[in-house]
Amino acid sequence: MVSNGDEESSNQVQQSETSKSSRLPFLRYNSPLVQVILIGVVCFCCPGMFNALSGMGGGGQLNHTASNNSLTALYTTFSLFGILGGAIYNILGPHLTLLAGCSTYVLYTSSLLYYNHHHHQAFAILSGALLGVGAGLLWAAQGAIMTSYPPTNRKGTYISIFWSIFNMGGVIGGLIPFILNYHRSEAASVNDGTYIGFMCFMSVGTLLSLAILPACKVVRDDGSRCTSMVYSNVSTECVEVRKLFSNWKVLLMVPAAWSSNFFYPYQFNDVNGALFNLRTRGFNSVFYWGAQMLGSVGIGYLLDFSFERRRMRGLLGVVVVGVLGTAIWGGALANQLRYNSNVLPEKLDFKHTGFAGPFVLYFSFGLLDAMFQSLVYWVIGALADDSEILSRYSGLFKGIQSAGIAVAWQVDEHNVCLMSQLVVNWVLTTISYPLLFVLVMFAVKDE
Repeated sequence: MVSNGDEESSNQVQQSETSKSSRLPFLRYNSPLVQVILIGVVCFCCPGMFNALSGMGGGGQLNHTASNNSLTALYTTFSLFGILGGAIYNILGPHLTLLAGCSTYVLYTSSLLYYNHHHHQAFAILSGALLGVGAGLLWAAQGAIMTSYPPTNRKGTYISIFWSIFNMGGVIGGLIPFILNYHRSEAASVNDGTYIGFMCFMSVGTLLSLAILPACKVVRDDGSRCTSMVYSNVSTECVEVRKLFSNWKVLLMVPAAWSSNFFYPYQFNDVNGALFNLRTRGFNSVFYWGAQMLGSVGIGYLLDFSFERRRMRGLLGVVVVGVLGTAIWGGALANQLRYNSNVLPEKLDFKHTGFAGPFVLYFSFGLLDAMFQSLVYWVIGALADDSEILSRYSGLFKGIQSAGIAVAWQVDEHNVCLMSQLVVNWVLTTISYPLLFVLVMFAVKDE
C-alpha cells in the first residue's frame, strides 16, 4: 500500500519531469517532429525521385517494356519484403534498415542509365528486384516512424508533413526532366543527365538515413517516449507476422492496400505517357506530386481538427475521400472515351489548346492518391501507438500494396483494354471505402 505522502511525492516528481520536458526546445533533434521531417527528407530523395521518374511513363524510356518488366520484378519482391519489412525493422533498427533500403534506389536508376546505351533488360530487371527488397525495408521503417512517433492527437498533421516533404521530391524530380528535355518536344527517351541528377539526390538520401533515431530515443513534448522496445528477435517476429493474417483489422485493410497503388500504371503510362509529349510529361509530374502535397495537408487537417471525437474524424475522412474519388474516376471515364490503345490522339504539349482538361485530370489523380494513402496511414496509426506493432501493420500494408501494383504493371504490359483497366481501378478503390468505414467504426477508439 502506498501512503498519501508517497503519492504526493510521486506526483511532484511527475509534475517536475513534465515541466522539464515542456521546456525542451521545440525543434530538438530527438523530437517526433524533427524525426518525421528527417524521414520525409530521406523519402524526398529516394522514393520521391523514383516516383517522379516513374510518373513520366516507362521510367523516361520511349519503349515501356524494360521499365514495365523491371517494375514487375520490383513489386513482386516488394510484396514479400514489405510484409517482412516490419519484422526486419524491429530486429535491425532504423539505421541498417534504412541504409540498406535507400541504397537500392541508386542502383535501380543506374540500370536505366545503362539501358539508355545498351538496351539490355537484364540489369534493369535485376536491379528492380533488388529495389523491391530495399523498398520493403524503407517503407516498413517509414511507416513505423510516421505512425508511432507523433502524439496521438496530431497523427494526421504529422502524416501530412511527411507526405508534403516526400512529394516535394516528385515536384523537383519532375522539374529535372522538364528542364533537361525542354527542347526535345518529340517522342524520345530522357537524356543521361536526367538519370544522373536523380542518382545524386538518391545518394544524399541514403547518407541522411543514418540520422534517424530509434523509437526508444525519441521523446515527445510531454516527456513520454515512443516505445520502450529496443530490438526484437527472429522467433518473436515470425510468430507476430503470422498472426497478422488472422487479424480482422488487417483483413479489412486489404482491399485499400491492394488498390492504393494499382492505378499507377494506368495513370503514368496510359494517361501521362499516352497523351503528352516528353517535356510535358515532366511538367505534369511537377503538378501531380504538387497535388499530393495539397491533398495530404487537406486530409491531415480534416483528420485532426474537424471533430473533437477521433472516430468521427476518421469516418468523415472516409466519406470525403470516397466522394472525391468517385468524382475523379468519373472524370477519367469521360477522358478515356476519347481514345484507346489502338487509336491514340496526337501527343499534347503544355502550350497546345486542349491541354487543360487532361492536365486537370492528371492533377486530380495526384490529389486523390495522397488523400487516400494518408487516410489509410492515419487509420493504421489509430489502431495502436507502439512502434513495434505499427511497423508490422505498415509493412503488411506496403506488401499487399506492392503485390497489387506488380499485377497492375503486367496488366498494362499485356496491353489490356484501357477502358477495362479504368473500370477495375475504379471498382477496387470503391470497394475499399465501406470496409475502411467499418474499420474506423469498430476499431478506432476516441481516447
